[in-house]
Amino acid sequence: MTPRRTLLGTARLREGHTMRIGIIGAGEIGRTLTRAFSAGGHDVQVANSRGPETIDASALEHGAEAVTAAEAVQGKDVVILSVPFTRIPSLAALLTTVPDETVVIDTSNYFPHLGGPVEAVEKGQVESLWVAEQLGRPVVKAWNAVLAGTLQTKGVPVGTPGRIALPVAADSPEARRLAMRLVDESGFDPYDAGTLADSWRQQPMTPAYCTELGFEDLGPALEAADREEAPRNRVRMMERFAALTSAPTLDETVELNRSLHR
Repeated sequence: MTPRRTLLGTARLREGHTMRIGIIGAGEIGRTLTRAFSAGGHDVQVANSRGPETIDASALEHGAEAVTAAEAVQGKDVVILSVPFTRIPSLAALLTTVPDETVVIDTSNYFPHLGGPVEAVEKGQVESLWVAEQLGRPVVKAWNAVLAGTLQTKGVPVGTPGRIALPVAADSPEARRLAMRLVDESGFDPYDAGTLADSWRQQPMTPAYCTELGFEDLGPALEAADREEAPRNRVRMMERFAALTSAPTLDETVELNRSLHR
């Protein structure tokens, strides 16, 4: 893998019209993105599995609209899926009427201890390729390598010293650029991480996963990823969390993630 290390220019990222964005999933990641993009002037609709009346009002304070899942995917430039990994197949029927030009972004991660094992992934299929296969359409992988607390509290304007970078992977260069624009608007430097076949480099527990790296450090972290080591690191991290006597803070969690790779 040779990651692209050129940060797309701010002017290029900010070109274009106000986007129509649908977000499926109103957990911490989905809710934060809903707030960020509606505050930025985009037309945002958000849905969850329990109905629009159950969506937290805090997600809607900047003008986003709570809708049904079917409404959230229609007439959109972008659909963001922020649901647990093993729920992805349940969304396939929902997306069958969505045009090919709609960019679908997946934020999920594979954690077999939470959702159960997926045989194809256990046998080596890249997580994002499994997602695309289940949905029957291409996807972009973004916002999966950031903790919810980081996304909520550490996004800053472009050019701010120490700005955290996030990887974005997709097979379509156009879809990747659009997702990178949105990552930038959410407060983080977007890093072109190449194709979905390489997206395993940003999955749990690789050096780029939830370690709050800057743009110059993220490329080497992606390069250093070890595909066979990541599942073992996942087990090690579970053991470390189990040994804690209290819930770690955000910064402590980031440090735990970083410590796996020293």
